[in-house]
Order: sequence, then structure tokens, then C-alpha cells
Amino acid sequence: MSIKDIASSKLPEMVTNRRHMHMHPEVSFKEKETYQFILGKLKQHPELNIRENVGKNDVNEGAGIVASIGTGSPHIAVRADFDALPIQDQKDVPYKSQNPGVMHACGHDGHTSTLLALVDTVVANKANLSGTVSFIFQYGEEVQPGGAKSMVEDNVLDGIDKVYGQHYWSQFDTHEVQTKAGAMIASPDGFYITLQGSGGHAAYPERTVDPIVIAAELITNLQTAVSRQISPIDNAVVTVGSVNGGDAFNVIPDTVSITGTVRTFKQEVKEKIYEIFKEEVEYTTKKRGGTADLQYSFGYPAVINHEEEAQVIEDAAKDLGLPFKEADPLMIGEDFSYFILDKPGAFFYTGTGNEDKKTTPAHHTDMFDIDEDAMETALMMFMKILEKESVIRWM
Repeated sequence: MSIKDIASSKLPEMVTNRRHMHMHPEVSFKEKETYQFILGKLKQHPELNIRENVGKNDVNEGAGIVASIGTGSPHIAVRADFDALPIQDQKDVPYKSQNPGVMHACGHDGHTSTLLALVDTVVANKANLSGTVSFIFQYGEEVQPGGAKSMVEDNVLDGIDKVYGQHYWSQFDTHEVQTKAGAMIASPDGFYITLQGSGGHAAYPERTVDPIVIAAELITNLQTAVSRQISPIDNAVVTVGSVNGGDAFNVIPDTVSITGTVRTFKQEVKEKIYEIFKEEVEYTTKKRGGTADLQYSFGYPAVINHEEEAQVIEDAAKDLGLPFKEADPLMIGEDFSYFILDKPGAFFYTGTGNEDKKTTPAHHTDMFDIDEDAMETALMMFMKILEKESVIRWM
């Protein structure tokens, strides 16, 4: 059978598994039933060497799984994540989430069902292995510090030569594959600022230290940092996501809180923006007579695809006759980056956007869904990548 024929035959099972997970989502670091579901599927294959509770530590309750088959090199790993988001599913579909306030709103259920199908397919063709394939099932991608870092620290990559991963993407047409060498996904940092003033009656602002005025000036200064202190060649974004302070129209509050995110690709830019934040928060607050507390959270590293592996992905898509486009860098975040800090590898997108199937709503929204036909495409891609890495032949 051809790669296309094999992937087509696996689609019904992928749909069944994906819909089961979609109906039973669990948020990051709490994926206990999902973990057992995956483990049960893997244990159907006695040929697999399964390592459980990978990355579990005293800080989080989550755990990942890695299953391997074969011996020696090349040793190629494929990763999928399986956590959901704290969002209420509003879709009118038979597989709507049954867990109130929790939803697979980013496609991780599809990632995992695709990887489970790849497991089945590789096991069925084990006689054609010329090396080792590892399947990494990762927890906690949506919430920092993420599961990837703990899994890497728990030696999940020991003996592995290269790592590949993919993400379904509703803003690209179904079946379209996108990747690029170099910077592909940004590093997402977070900032949390508490401004302390001295409140009072709104009729007498001169008797107060108004944290709302400080907040307004500070927000303008921080937004200007990217346009005036960072080179326009260096992609960076500063976004304030929330401002909270005060409860009445005629009262100046004591405090205001500001939260937001910074997105960058280069480590030196990431560090420079942090220094700018420290200086601006201190200076702006002090000159207005207030004080401030800045909590700055460094997020996942940027996803920087290795050139050779990105080329493997592009060649695989073209060999399969799939529509391919060089990806534009996206300002999202993705902790797959930790895997390819340690090992060569690359990440790609598989489009799932289909207007007729209502699968174009953005990720992390309550109407998000995927065109399940795209799972056949992603499975074909992983099969072709493994073939091009000379770890298996398909008969």
C-alpha cells in the first residue's frame, strides 16, 4: 500500500480517537484521563518500549509518555501534545466537550490522534524498520513552564537523533503544509505590574498619587519601546492585555494592575526589552510619586527550525503532492522549542481551515474546530519524513 492508501485507511480511527478526546478534554497538568487513554492505546502494542510519567516532578501533576520501537540509528522522534484549554465549547456538534468550561480549542486532540495512528502504522511495518522511532506524548503545552522542558530535563531525548512536530492551523487551507528554516514561532513572555499610588476623592487629584495616570503614561512608554528602542528588523510585539483599577467614577484608587505579553525571536531582543521594562516601570512610577512591583515571566524559547530538517519537511510535502508554502513567522508560543534546543529538528503547520465545514475560527476561541480530513495529511507527512530520514520503508 502507498503512504496515501495507508493514511486514508487510518482516518476513521483517527476521527474516532480525536472526537473521544474532544468530548473529554482536560486542562494543562491535569490530564489524568487523557494520559490513561493514550497509555491504553499504546499498551495494545507489546512491541513498544513504553516509558511512563516522563517529566513528572514536585512542581506539577502532569506527566508525559514516550514509546519507542526499533533499535539503533537513525533514531527519529515525533511529538504531539494533549492538553486542553479553560474555554466553554460553544459548537453545536455531536462531539462537543462534555467537561464544562474545558475545551480542545487548539487542536491538541488532533495532534494526539494523529500520533497514535502513526504508532499503529509504524508497528504494523516494524519489519521494515532500519533504526528507531520514538513517539513523544507531551502534557501541559498551554501553560508555562510547559511540559516539554520537564520532559527534556527527564532525559526524554536520550539517544534520539532528530525531533519533528506539527500543529494543525485553522487559518491555513486544509491540507496546506507550511514551515521554514530559522525563526518560526516567537518566544512568549508575560509581565504583571502593580502600581501603588495614594487614592482619594476625584475632586481633589492634587492630594493623591493617581495610579491610573501613571498606568496611562507607562502603557504608552512601554508600547513605544518596540517602535523606538528596538530595530524594526527585529520582530517584537508588546501587548497590554488587561488594566484593572478603581471601582467608582468619583474615587481615585490606590492601585492599578497591568498585565500583558512580549513576543520576540532573538534572545538579545528578549533581554533588551526586559531591561527597558525595568527602567520604564521604575522611572515613570517614581517621577509621579508612586511605587511599582514588576513581575516578568520569561516564556518558552522561540521555535527556531534547523535548516536541514525544515528542508526534509518541505521535500516531504512536495513529494506527496501537497500544497506547500514557506511559513511566515508567527507571534504565538510553542514549547516544542525545548526539544530542538537539544536536538536537530523542525516544526510545521498543517492547514485545517475549511469554510464549508466551519473550521476557520481562530485558535483559543469557543467555536474552534478542525477539518478532520487534515489528519490524513499530517499522518502522510510524518510517514514521509520517517521514510526520508531512512528509518523505515513503506510497503
